[in-house]
Amino acid sequence: MCGRYTLRSRLNRILDQFAVETADFEWTPRYNIAPTQNAPVIYMEGGERTIAPLRWGLIPSWAKEASIGARMINARGETVAEKPAFRAAFKRRRCLAPADGYYEWKKEGTKKQPCFFHLADDQPFALAGLWEEWNGEIKGEMKRWRSFTIITTAANPQTAAIHDRMPLILGESQWDLWLDPEFEDKTQLQAMIQPLADDDFFEIDAVSTQVNSPKNDSAECVVPIG
Repeated sequence: MCGRYTLRSRLNRILDQFAVETADFEWTPRYNIAPTQNAPVIYMEGGERTIAPLRWGLIPSWAKEASIGARMINARGETVAEKPAFRAAFKRRRCLAPADGYYEWKKEGTKKQPCFFHLADDQPFALAGLWEEWNGEIKGEMKRWRSFTIITTAANPQTAAIHDRMPLILGESQWDLWLDPEFEDKTQLQAMIQPLADDDFFEIDAVSTQVNSPKNDSAECVVPIG
């Protein structure tokens, strides 16, 4: 699964890399993005790439309560096209969640050691996801909420020693097709859901357990230990 990630990059860097014209929100670098929090997501709207902060944890349009979103932070790539919570979004509402690192926990006896996956130059990369719109109330506010989930796939050899799953990461050549709401070829879309081919894509650092709490969101979360 993918349960925490980072986006430490400045917004202008994200806009440049993902070829998005403008953004109508501000972004403070984040070191520990957690479920039910908002994070920038890229999707197509009005024929253009759009970026907006969406709530992490997909709330299906038919949901009676928003709480279901906390259980929908990830969608298994193997079944995403058939699951009732995801199949409509997989068909027409695919998105990218920019990230420049993510965390996974390695079992060491009775303990779990958090590990931080990132590129050597900390450049952002694209986590493949789905987004949805839901009309309802969250924390006393009634409106149409947009939320998202991150798709996962089997781990590649580099990451398998830490965990048997990893987020689906798409290369730039795949972005247009993935984001296109008019493209509905399920076979081609499913073929894109593969473990990252490059086994040396990431650097992996053991980090402190302070990342375990979403209350901790500072540069100390990504400092290697040992």
